[in-house]
Amino acid sequence: MLRTGGALGLAGLVPGMAFAEPAWPARSIRFVVPFAPGGSSEIVARSTAAELSKTLGQSVFVDNKPGAAGNIAMSEVSRSEDLHTVILGHIGTLAVNPFIFDKLPWAPKDFKPVSLLAKVPSLYVVNAQLPVKNLRDFIEYAKRNPGKLTYGSAGNGSAGHLAFEYLKMASDVFMLHIPYKGTGPLLTDLLAGRVDASAIGAAAILPFIKSGKVRCIATGSSKRLPQLPDVPTVAEQGFPDFEMTQWYGMMAPANLPQPNLEKLAAETMKAVKAPESLRRLTADAAETIGSTPQEFAQFIANEQARWKKVIARAQIKPD
Repeated sequence: MLRTGGALGLAGLVPGMAFAEPAWPARSIRFVVPFAPGGSSEIVARSTAAELSKTLGQSVFVDNKPGAAGNIAMSEVSRSEDLHTVILGHIGTLAVNPFIFDKLPWAPKDFKPVSLLAKVPSLYVVNAQLPVKNLRDFIEYAKRNPGKLTYGSAGNGSAGHLAFEYLKMASDVFMLHIPYKGTGPLLTDLLAGRVDASAIGAAAILPFIKSGKVRCIATGSSKRLPQLPDVPTVAEQGFPDFEMTQWYGMMAPANLPQPNLEKLAAETMKAVKAPESLRRLTADAAETIGSTPQEFAQFIANEQARWKKVIARAQIKPD
């Protein structure tokens, strides 16, 4: 007797019968963060993952995979055939690394943008002993003392390095760059007065500003921060349209089917605007975005064009 295997047999017997695609996601989603735990990347990723877990019907968990300026994680995810892995994109991995590394172990075509999640402003700070009160004072002081001032960053090609090189290019001043191995060692020397200035993400530096251990002379955001209402933006102090933020977005491997991408994007856009997510990110001085894939793709292209010029002029090379 001929047997037909359930639905498979029915499909052969009933003309025009079709099967729906299996529901996605079918299991937990791994959200890779290409940096060590802690800092703004962790807050943005975990906040988004927590909200997505409520609406996607599957848990979303964060997996930190640091190393090589984010290239280790980007390379792994770019080769993934798993439809349940995404990665946190960042100004460094997406807009800087393509221009400072001679060869990357991944390519932009390996990924699809999902959504721009949030921007975190860089805050321009000086050690408390420096005799300047605002950005204009700082620039005038630098011009009166050419080559005397130093600024530190978390490393060559880091967001803080870019932020100061961008300011140097806009203001036409010279300062010596001192790269550190991370934000921790940089903060130690900044607080001790061994380095004059820096540009640091709001989450890491706000407590030291509030305690008076460093002085914030400008914010890189497009508008003043509620946490620092008396500190003007760089744009307000003579540099129109200047904006310097660290940004974070979700990227998916290029093999994620378009219907799945659209579903993930729609849920992600809602996730970053959820009340609990807004509370967490606002406390970190982050601006929540929640863009469409198309908007995020255009944003990345604009950022690459901007930072390519800065990197070429400053001759930035990886550590």
